[in-house]
Amino acid sequence: MRKMMIPVVLVVVLLLGSVGMYNSVKSAKIEVDAQYGQVENQIQRRADLIPNLVTTVKGYMQYEEKVLTEVTAARAQVAQAASPEEMAAADAQLTGALGRLFAVAENYPSLKSDAHFTELMREISGSENRIAVARRDYNVAIRDYNVTVGTFPGNLVAGMMGYGELPPFAADEKAHAVPEVSF
Repeated sequence: MRKMMIPVVLVVVLLLGSVGMYNSVKSAKIEVDAQYGQVENQIQRRADLIPNLVTTVKGYMQYEEKVLTEVTAARAQVAQAASPEEMAAADAQLTGALGRLFAVAENYPSLKSDAHFTELMREISGSENRIAVARRDYNVAIRDYNVTVGTFPGNLVAGMMGYGELPPFAADEKAHAVPEVSF
């Protein structure tokens, strides 16, 4: 009877361990998805401010149609992004377009003093900070997930579930370049 009990206990322990590891992998994946949702949420929040910004700026910047078109097109790409990689690329393009818009806005003192424009600038700046925090939290969730699915025994369970390591939300290559400043 005792000899029969040892294999049964061993099977139960292995089964419980497998269930625990399955739950760990699944929880890590759910956390990654939730954090990515926050990144999308914050990027969308910023994108939602763009139409108001473009409308406010149009009256002042009649000769800067190209910049306004770039901002509008970049916003549309954010809305169409279907994966974290596409979202990162679209976000980088929108960030660049907004940077060009704000640089051009420096040439219009009356625009800079407009209360609506100032409020939108503050909102977009706050959104940039929220996006940075959401990206950081997403990358922490990715790191935890990758550790879970990349180490034993999680890698066995993750492999059976079809889960593999995921890339972090990375900055655009242009962000690594040192800006040239000339006076």
